[in-house]
Amino acid sequence: MYVAVKGGEAAIANAHRLLADRRRGDRSLPAIGIEQIVAQLALAVDRVMAEASLFDRTLAALAIRQSRGDMIEAIFLLRAYRTTLPRFGYSRPLDTADMMIERRISATYKDLPGGQLLGPTFDYTHRLLDPSLLSDEAVETPALRAAETGRVMRVSEILGEEGLIEADGDMPEDHEIGDLTREPMEFPMTRDLRLQALARGDEGFLLALGYSTQRGYGRNHPFTGEIRIGDVEVEFDVPELGFAVSLGTIQITECQMVNQFKGSAKAPPQFTRGYGLVFGQSERKAMAMALVDRALRAEELGEDITAPAQDEEFVISHSDNVQATGFVEHLKLPHYVDFQAELDLVRRMRREFEAARNGGEDMKEAAE
Repeated sequence: MYVAVKGGEAAIANAHRLLADRRRGDRSLPAIGIEQIVAQLALAVDRVMAEASLFDRTLAALAIRQSRGDMIEAIFLLRAYRTTLPRFGYSRPLDTADMMIERRISATYKDLPGGQLLGPTFDYTHRLLDPSLLSDEAVETPALRAAETGRVMRVSEILGEEGLIEADGDMPEDHEIGDLTREPMEFPMTRDLRLQALARGDEGFLLALGYSTQRGYGRNHPFTGEIRIGDVEVEFDVPELGFAVSLGTIQITECQMVNQFKGSAKAPPQFTRGYGLVFGQSERKAMAMALVDRALRAEELGEDITAPAQDEEFVISHSDNVQATGFVEHLKLPHYVDFQAELDLVRRMRREFEAARNGGEDMKEAAE
């Protein structure tokens, strides 16, 4: 498709050296360390892990450093590394009711069982630049309390006790959970595959689509049933042992949206659900994911599909930022032959246009 460019290898090698120089920056400043990125740019690390589908803070920090802070490039790097790893099985479904909760809020119930925990959040900051961060000033030690143990019921369970919300979406017994990273994409998708795609979808794209549903493009009137952030245990069934073993804990953000539903011929008026779950602390992504998940259930719930956020093929096909980047950035590659063909075509069309116009003027003069 492309012809070789003479001298390209030397130019590319020099481009790599220049990139390394720009990455290092001013040599009089200390180099930023992986530990610093993990500890102090934690939300960036969490986004890279989520959209690369690989929970490893050190590798995500390495990707951020290597990409000079370009988040999509870092996601691309980590996702590419992920393809080299062996796959030895699937974990048990996470039980988020047993989460060691760091933050938990609900916009539907003020006094909910287990209480609300504000946790680390920007929600109550003034969005003013803090000059004290220009230097390394001492930070006050936060107030802590002993962690509570035991299950923490979800807001959806409260509504479920009155039968006011749909069931929790159990799949048929014979349904096999799909794997978007191993199977070719086909439409229509089952909800489990859609959620996988949304979980690794671009935060900005999903945020814009979620916003669109609230502005009337999807008839979505949501309430944040609950957002919870914390550590949850990952368990793996080992056939040789006959029981599950713990692989460790990971931090996740879970969001359940509660949406109005006027009912249908098969279902009474009730609340429906939108669901989002992502690695790390990423409330914005989890909320956007939940909004889009609910919008994509329009056909399932007998609603008219009238908006982009309800179009499954449009949303899923365009939500992956690695694919989108590749398709957009391939335009930078040589297209010399293609462009010359287009150039010749436009020139020929212009000659034909001029000839037709001149012919029309000659006919007009003859008539006069």
